[in-house]
Amino acid sequence: MTSPSASDEVRLELDQRAQGSVYRLTVSRPAKLNTLNSTMLSAMRAALARIRTDDGARAVILRGAGDRAWIGGADIGEMAELDSAGARRFVARLHDVCRALRELPVPVIARIDGYCLGAGLEIAACCDLRIASQTSRFAMPEVQVGIPSVIEAALLPRLIGSGRARDLVLTGRPIDAGEALSWGLVETVTTPERLDVTIEERLAMILDAAPGAVRSQKELCRLWEELPLDEAVQAGMRAFENAFDTDEPQTFMRRFLERRRD
Repeated sequence: MTSPSASDEVRLELDQRAQGSVYRLTVSRPAKLNTLNSTMLSAMRAALARIRTDDGARAVILRGAGDRAWIGGADIGEMAELDSAGARRFVARLHDVCRALRELPVPVIARIDGYCLGAGLEIAACCDLRIASQTSRFAMPEVQVGIPSVIEAALLPRLIGSGRARDLVLTGRPIDAGEALSWGLVETVTTPERLDVTIEERLAMILDAAPGAVRSQKELCRLWEELPLDEAVQAGMRAFENAFDTDEPQTFMRRFLERRRD
């Protein structure tokens, strides 16, 4: 296992807003393009577990330290020393992080600036919104280092289609932010200078919405990916009904009508 340096860390910061808690989760290993070793994966999983316990949580912004990389993949130095049992443990840690992101009850915004490679792109696929700078680059280069792309790479065909997913995972070729946008791999591309402004605009809309409805909507988005169509429709109908067990529909519908009159 690669020994962590003093600068290797996963930072979790709370930005307390009037509408609730916004968390900023930073992968900080800039000397290694923010690549993930086992220690950092465990720290990410612990940070996500902590966020999950906050009933006032509204959103998470996931970022990488510096402007060279968001997450530059998994630590090849560590992986080169693995046997099959160690490989199973390593990939299980990565999958635990991906699953925790997908199952987190609040939206996760990926703030992508720089390289987003391999395991980093799998983690990005598990976020709810991907907002990237024009200088970002994306790739799934695993086959170039002797392994297949696995676990949450399975989300890529759902995001960008089977052919484009195969292009990424069979060749390992990088694509730029413009191509990633045209493919639907990211939702928004902006200049590095406007990246935080653009994220704040999306975040403001999430915070302005009904918190229970946003949590329900995120769960439905995940179920839409996992369930057969008829079951997904039924899940949506139950969520609609359950919303009226709270005061959010009446409160936010009244607010909507009042704003329209203004």
